[in-house]
This record gives sequence, structure tokens and C-alpha cells, in this order.
Amino acid sequence: MPASPPTIDIGIPESDRLTIATELGRVLADTYTLYLKTHNYHWNVTGPMFNTLHLMFEEQYNELWVAVDLIAERIRSLGEFAPGSYAQFADLTSIAEADGVPTAEQMLADLVAGHEAVARTARTAFAAAEGAGDQSTADLLTQRLQIHEKTAWMLRSMLA
Repeated sequence: MPASPPTIDIGIPESDRLTIATELGRVLADTYTLYLKTHNYHWNVTGPMFNTLHLMFEEQYNELWVAVDLIAERIRSLGEFAPGSYAQFADLTSIAEADGVPTAEQMLADLVAGHEAVARTARTAFAAAEGAGDQSTADLLTQRLQIHEKTAWMLRSMLA
């Protein structure tokens, strides 16, 4: 008979851990979808701002790649399995895929919307973490919010 998994006793009730992990799964899906979209735009951007946008998108997708791991590991720390398939991400994300290859300006606007979407999703997860006294998740989400809000502002400024 297989051994049962060890009990998790980190000061957060199981039901709260499940709720937080579920909300983090949505943040993970949004983050991964935005990562993939940003990487796509890095490859396919054209126009007079090519070099600037190509390099900026690379910096952004690298940051998102690191974030995906941090979010997934937090879900695992709470005792749940992290979503990790395209099908799961497609079901959980609030970010739509782009049709075709947008213009550079459309890419910028789309990425603004993506970062704003992740921020909204993170705020929902933050409320669950804060309500359960989960300071570790709240800290992670605060950092993610700062990054997404700042990145949205920087991208938005390029559209002015």
C-alpha cells in the first residue's frame, strides 16, 4: 500500500491553501500566456522600432519565464500540483491569443492589455492570500503586481 503524503502544517488551513493555489494557477496561466505572446512578438516584430522592441520584448519574456517558475513553485509549496499544459493554461487564462502577426503598435497595445490582465488576476489571488494570512504568496503577488503595472506603463508610454 502506498504511503500517504505527509501532512502540510504551515499555518494555513487546507481549504485556504487549495483556494490560493487555484487562484495562483490562474496567475500562472496568464503569466505563461503573456510570456508566449511576448516571445512571439520578439520574433515577429517589424518596422522602424524593430531593434528597440526586439530587445525590450526579449527582456520582458525572460522576466516572465523566471516568474512562471516562481509561481508554479509557490503552488507546489501549498501542496497542490501546478497546471502545466497548454490545454490547462488555455482553460485558465484571461488573455486571448493574437490573430496573425499584428503591427508593432498593435503588439504594444496587446502587451499593455496582457500586463493589465495579469495584474487584475494577481489582485484576485492576493485577496485570497491576504484573507488566509499567507504572507509568502502575498509577497510574491505584490512583486508581480509591481512588475506588471510598471511594464504596462512603459509599454503604454510608447503608444503616446
